Amino acid sequence: MSRSPRVDPLRHLEAVARAMREPEQPETGFRALDLGMAAVIGHKLFTVLLHHPRTQESERRYTNQPAAYLVGGRKPVSPTPWTERLFVERRPYIGKTAEDIRSVFFDHELILSLGCASVLNVPVGQLFAALSIPALVDLTRP
Repeated sequence: MSRSPRVDPLRHLEAVARAMREPEQPETGFRALDLGMAAVIGHKLFTVLLHHPRTQESERRYTNQPAAYLVGGRKPVSPTPWTERLFVERRPYIGKTAEDIRSVFFDHELILSLGCASVLNVPVGQLFAALSIPALVDLTRP
């Protein structure tokens, strides 16, 4: 299988930086990040969620799939090794397979039905970005 040429992320990072200065934040910035990540890595589902530790919920603040995941929607977040890694250790989670998605997300059937077979979750303050892609790509490739 041939690999498509690498996309230079710099112009996409610059577009995100420009968008962050625009009005109507945070949506404008989230949309630019969504488009940049789509161009550089590629994904089927991109969401930004706000973690509410007191209620053990995550609230969706942005999505590129509003028919499947409404902005403002909440989902329960129970204490697991995934939540420990993401919210306590503040480290990204990489789920490499559909089984990894099944083991972490109660709504795995919906995620998988969108064509996603791997996931990358990145904590940023009380927010975290969830990037779901058809198959895991080598994020370390030169």
